[in-house]
Amino acid sequence: MVDDWRPTASIETLRERARLLARVRAFFAERGVLEVETPVLGHGGSTDVHLDSLSLEAVTPAGRERLWLQTSPEFHMKRLLAAGSGPIFQLARSFRDGEVGRRHNLEFTMLEWYRPGFTLDGLIGEVDALIRHVLPGVGPCRQRRYRDLFRETLQVDPFSTPLDTLRQLATRHGQIDMHESERDGCLDLLMSLVIEPGLGRGGIDMVIDYPASQAALARWRHDPEDGVEVAARFEAYVEGLELANGYHELTDAAEQARRFTKDNRERERLGKPVVDSDRRLVAALKAGMPEGCGVALGMDRLIQLALGKSSVAEVMAFATPRA
Repeated sequence: MVDDWRPTASIETLRERARLLARVRAFFAERGVLEVETPVLGHGGSTDVHLDSLSLEAVTPAGRERLWLQTSPEFHMKRLLAAGSGPIFQLARSFRDGEVGRRHNLEFTMLEWYRPGFTLDGLIGEVDALIRHVLPGVGPCRQRRYRDLFRETLQVDPFSTPLDTLRQLATRHGQIDMHESERDGCLDLLMSLVIEPGLGRGGIDMVIDYPASQAALARWRHDPEDGVEVAARFEAYVEGLELANGYHELTDAAEQARRFTKDNRERERLGKPVVDSDRRLVAALKAGMPEGCGVALGMDRLIQLALGKSSVAEVMAFATPRA
C-alpha cells in the first residue's frame, strides 16, 4: 500500500505516550526505585508452555550461538536483585511469537519492577497506586479470588470439579473440541472467554490465588478455605483488559531448575520447541536472591486505556505489520 510507511500512532498520540512514560518514571523516582536496563538478547529464553520465544543465531566471543529474545526482563532483573541492586524497575522491549491482535504485538513495552521485602498485598497496593497515577479516574480496587470467580460465573469449583465437566463447559463456551484437553487448558479458555470480559468494570480487579499448576515463577501457599495449594500470584484487570501479573517470587534454586525441566518436558509433549533454560538465573538464586515480590505490567495496554484507544497498535509508533 502507498501509505504503509506511516506510523500506526498519530504524532499527537506519541507525544501523549511520552508524557505518560515520564509519569511512570516519576512514580518510581519518588519511591527510590532504581531504573535499570538489561539485555534484549539472552542465552536463556522462557520455557513457559503458554509463551513462544523468538530466537536467532549470532557470532559472539564464544563463537556462533543461539540467543533468545526476552519475553520479559525477569531473569536478568532477578540476577541484579541477587547482586544487591535493591528495588528496581524497567521499561523493557519484550518479544513473544504469535501474539497478534487488538491487545497484542510481537514486540511490546513491559513495565517490570521488583520490591525486596514486600508482601504480595504490599505489591498489590503499589500496582493499584501506579495504575491510578496513569488512570486517575479509575474506580475502587477489589481483590477477587480465582476460585470464587468460577463459582459465581460458571457454578463450578476450578480445583475440585471433575475434568470431564470442565471439558464439556470449555467445549460449549469455546465452540471447539476440548474433550482431550488438560485441566489448565480448560480453565484458561473459560477464564479468557467467560470471566475476563467482566473483570475490572468500574474499577480495578486484582485476581488472587490461581491454581498451583499456574504458579510459573511464583511460590505456592495454602488456601485457608480447605488447605489446597494455590499460586502466590495475582493479575490486575481494568475494563476487561489484563494489565499486570505479579508474584511472590520463587527463591529456591532447586525448585526453579525443576520447573524449567518440567516446562520443557511439557513443551515436547505438546510438540513445541524446547527452549534453553537460564542456568545463570538458577546460579543467582543459589547465591541468594532476597525475599520479595515482583510484577510485570503491559505498558502499551495501560497507555491504550489512558488515551481511550481501541488497540495497542494505535499507541505504538510502528506495530509489527508496519515495522
